[in-house]
Amino acid sequence: MRHRNAGFKLGRNTSHRRALLRNLTTSVILEDRVETTLTKAKAVRPLVEKMITLGKNGDLHSRRQALAFLMTDQSVDRLFDTVAPRYTDRQGGYLRIIHTGFRKGDGGEKAFIELLGAEKQLDAKRQKRDEVKAKKRADLEKQMEEAKQQEVEEVKEEAA
Repeated sequence: MRHRNAGFKLGRNTSHRRALLRNLTTSVILEDRVETTLTKAKAVRPLVEKMITLGKNGDLHSRRQALAFLMTDQSVDRLFDTVAPRYTDRQGGYLRIIHTGFRKGDGGEKAFIELLGAEKQLDAKRQKRDEVKAKKRADLEKQMEEAKQQEVEEVKEEAA
């Protein structure tokens, strides 16, 4: 019986679970949006909210506590410089969990966990990614067109 045992075990031992949650917390802070399983998203939510609260405190002790938990210095800098200032007038509830369906292989329930107010940054990333894809597609079409022209020229030379 698991009466009064809160928290998610996630099918891992303690050190593996702690490492997984630390990595996921770091990724959410760095990327603003991460796709994972629903259970992992629910497990990581309080940890990310605690990190944002530390970022809102902004003092040296809070920064050292965040450094002790997060995996990279870059994530701590981003937490204190860009993420936490977004929520100065908000008393908790910094994350949104969006159900996205089921995983094809094992049927695991998938979800996005994202920071509130990150829509502008996510849209900018999406636009940049779309521009890069369009440029690559145009370059590929140009290369295919050149290759087709070379083949036509080679056929004409062989015929002559």
